[in-house]
Amino acid sequence: MAYVLVLLVVVHTAYSQEKIIKIADKKTELGIADVHYQYDNIRGFSDKEGNIVLSFTEGAQLFLSHLQYGKVAFSANEVETFVEKGVLELQQSSTYLPATVVLVHPTAGDKRKMKFTVQNKLAHDAGNLLESVPSISTIRKSGAYGFDPVLRGFKYDQINLVLDGSQTASAACPNRMDPAASQIPINMVTEAEVLKGPHSLRYGNAFGGTINFKSSAPDFKEKSTPVGRLGTSYESNGNIFRTEGVAGVSGSKVDFRMFGAYSTGDDYTDGDGMDIAARFNRLNWGGKVGVKISQTQNVGVLVSNNIAKDVDFPALPMDLREDNTWLVNASHSAVFYDKALSSWNTSVYGTMVDHLMDNYDKVLDPRMVDAITDAETRNYGGRTELRFDFNKSYLYAGADYRFESADGYRERTMLMGPMAGKVLSDNVWQDAEIKRTGLFGEWHIAQPGFQFVVSGRLTINSSKANNPDPRFEEIYSGLKSSQVHPSLSVGGTRLFNENISLGLWAGMATRSPGIAERYINQFPIGLDPYEMLGNPDLDPEINNQLDLVFRYQTVKTNININVFTSVLRDYISSEIREDLQPAMNTSPGVRQFVNIKKALMTGFEANWTQQYNTFLSHDLGLVYTHGQNQQLDEPLPEIPPMEFHYHLMGNFVEGKVKPEIKFRHAMKQDRIATSYGENETPAFSVVDAKVSWMMSRVFNATAGVQNLFDEAYYEHLARSVRGAGARPIYSPGRSFYVTLTISFL
Repeated sequence: MAYVLVLLVVVHTAYSQEKIIKIADKKTELGIADVHYQYDNIRGFSDKEGNIVLSFTEGAQLFLSHLQYGKVAFSANEVETFVEKGVLELQQSSTYLPATVVLVHPTAGDKRKMKFTVQNKLAHDAGNLLESVPSISTIRKSGAYGFDPVLRGFKYDQINLVLDGSQTASAACPNRMDPAASQIPINMVTEAEVLKGPHSLRYGNAFGGTINFKSSAPDFKEKSTPVGRLGTSYESNGNIFRTEGVAGVSGSKVDFRMFGAYSTGDDYTDGDGMDIAARFNRLNWGGKVGVKISQTQNVGVLVSNNIAKDVDFPALPMDLREDNTWLVNASHSAVFYDKALSSWNTSVYGTMVDHLMDNYDKVLDPRMVDAITDAETRNYGGRTELRFDFNKSYLYAGADYRFESADGYRERTMLMGPMAGKVLSDNVWQDAEIKRTGLFGEWHIAQPGFQFVVSGRLTINSSKANNPDPRFEEIYSGLKSSQVHPSLSVGGTRLFNENISLGLWAGMATRSPGIAERYINQFPIGLDPYEMLGNPDLDPEINNQLDLVFRYQTVKTNININVFTSVLRDYISSEIREDLQPAMNTSPGVRQFVNIKKALMTGFEANWTQQYNTFLSHDLGLVYTHGQNQQLDEPLPEIPPMEFHYHLMGNFVEGKVKPEIKFRHAMKQDRIATSYGENETPAFSVVDAKVSWMMSRVFNATAGVQNLFDEAYYEHLARSVRGAGARPIYSPGRSFYVTLTISFL
């Protein structure tokens, strides 16, 4: 009898002790972070590695909830098995919003996340990185810097691009030499997600979509541990050198890391052997500290400084002389284990951009004027969000605020003619500002075989010009505006079985005009050399969008098809004003921002990923967007052509050697807006190849070649070089590169 009692005590003690269970993806076997769990009245979230800690309780069920994996319940017997094995595997469902992977296996109608590798972190421009997403192209005014993302034909303020769900940057340059994507500190970022359409309104007014970059989270360790990473690369065509690194200490209460990156490059040659002006210098440095103030609360501060100098912009009348940007972000997060309120996240931020550009290096014959523009933008704001977990649903609710301002002057020194020696000053931004205050909510409702999502936002938008130009005031009766914008999305996914699902999403988003659309004061910022004139009387744009998402998934195959249609009302475009004279005689005239009553965008994204065997996989994709100005009965400008992508990947020597080859074919784009001076773009094909070698857990090397066959081509969204005999900015010809990385993270 005594032996029986002892045995019972031992068994009871074993099951009473806390056990670590790893929640992992069934396909990749990688841990899943931020899985919400409820077990015997205890609530919590899995950590960075997917681990949770349970004390086995007889008869208790385990409930799990995750945005990508849905909601699932496990019986007491199943929990006992998981405790013994130490692993609980989940399979992704299609019960989440239309989104895409960034870089790694892009798929439509999916919200997987791209983990930024050390090679990715060496990139100096986030816009260039985003081009690997088939549905994203970029507007290019330089050969190597300032790539401006275009998502499904939506661009500029139609895309909500943020860091950590809230922080944003506004281009101080009227010509957008410094778009928000160029200000993202890549070496501080761990992952990114692209949310397509106006269907997730948590991070701002997502008119055409949201691109959310996430910085590294604190990685607390039991004992203070030094951490570090160092990477460097060299690219032959353009003599491009890049390096980046991180160094810090992770402890049980504090995680502190300093980051730094430097990139420089020169002119490159295209496939025809022509030299393209592409000089650039980019320095990024900063740090992030996370502090665990209790078991359930963390605070963090991120500081980043981006400096770009002497960057060539052959498609613009000026070059970037210096761009100095500070990003500061403070955050607080808390989790609650025994309440319906499961988490509360709050952040405040500030972004300060100082931009200087001039035409001193431009070859002008005759040289009639020296011009320099000194401008600045300021962004301040904050965001707070609560998450509530209920029995069969969960709810995000919160509020945010964003302040944006722009100011700056262009000075022109006349060199010839009767005005030689005079200095003229142009009030470019008119010290304009926009304030946005928003309330938002997103409710996920789980039912057997279904998941529904309702997302809504109400935004109050007000704007004004604090220092208006007299000529601008003569054109408009009032320069202030105040608007209220509702946005709403309703959708859901039907799971027919474990392999097939179908989602339907309907969204309506309203967007107020941006600072440039309202207040730019006769400055050439468009596709053609016409001076653009802002219009404070613009009506807000309205996007009524429908997304249909089909997904088929097995252990080795994943097929995603996303078809979308956007019916646009009061679409913001421009028209020539014959009655207005340009500020500079080199401009053919003045264009004024106006509303188009009707426009249409429709298209699709199709993707097929297949794992042939343990050492070979491929990824095939096709994307297309059709844009039409229904008022003028002509295509919308700057819509990329249909593109085909194929990516073949190998995995050898137990994952230590990974060769890859990529093929991309862009169709001819002959649907052009001739009223904007847009030209047809010929079709082209490009092949890239590389091989990565993981020499050890610490050392990794990659070697490759871009544009293997030295194709002479240019993107449809590449602008043309200014001056006589204008030629589009061709992409680089064949270029070899090598990357070396060391990581102790």
